[in-house]
Amino acid sequence: RTGADVVVALPVGTVIFDDETNEVLADLVTAGQQFVAAHGGRGGRGNSHFATSTNRTPTEFETGTEGEERSLRLELKLLADVGLVGFPNAGKSTLIAAISAARPKIADYPFTTLTPNLGIVRWGETESFAVADIPGIIEGAHEGKGLGFQFLRHIERTSFLLHMIDVSEWATEEPVKSFEIMRQELAAYDEPITTRPFAVVATKIDVAGDRARLRELQKYCARHRYTCFPISAATREGLTELVTYVGQQVAQLRAAPCETHS
Repeated sequence: RTGADVVVALPVGTVIFDDETNEVLADLVTAGQQFVAAHGGRGGRGNSHFATSTNRTPTEFETGTEGEERSLRLELKLLADVGLVGFPNAGKSTLIAAISAARPKIADYPFTTLTPNLGIVRWGETESFAVADIPGIIEGAHEGKGLGFQFLRHIERTSFLLHMIDVSEWATEEPVKSFEIMRQELAAYDEPITTRPFAVVATKIDVAGDRARLRELQKYCARHRYTCFPISAATREGLTELVTYVGQQVAQLRAAPCETHS
């Protein structure tokens, strides 16, 4: 008899690879999407199939065929509108906790976030967008350093990026240098990612001391015509303006494909 199908449920955003050839076999981006990874073999035929009016007890039979066998590799890439990009401890987890119901682990040491967190941000009367808090990037991430590939693959599906820059008085890197390293790492991993719209977010302004670092970053952004938002997730300063701006950008990006094909 025909055997029952073996169905494996996977989360939306899963990419299926042939583990031997590295070929992408399927990209599951919508709920309910299906992919047949391997077909079963053809069933055999027993003695009864060969019975005739003159041979009621045949000894003939026909064996079935083997089913397909293949090794697969599964990778999950988050489906989010907005990706938070920043060095470890730049305030990404604190921000997503402040603007959504997500509750990531937050601490004052690098790589607190070891797995991506997804939050839904409400804005306006009925609007919302999904934001991904992704493990921190470091120099050399495109080569796999730190949590390199685990971080970078999750921003491939985002349509808008927020570059999170720590401008506190105890930040370990100069703000402009931090931003430029992030852009270089994105370009080295996948050049098209750098063409996506983005904004710069200066974080931890509540502990920015004399704010020299903040002023330096603001001057740099103004010179290059980058949108820059100074915020403090701890005191909520600047969050309303940031969420409204990002929500408007996401709405425009969602509408763009429809306008293109109208």
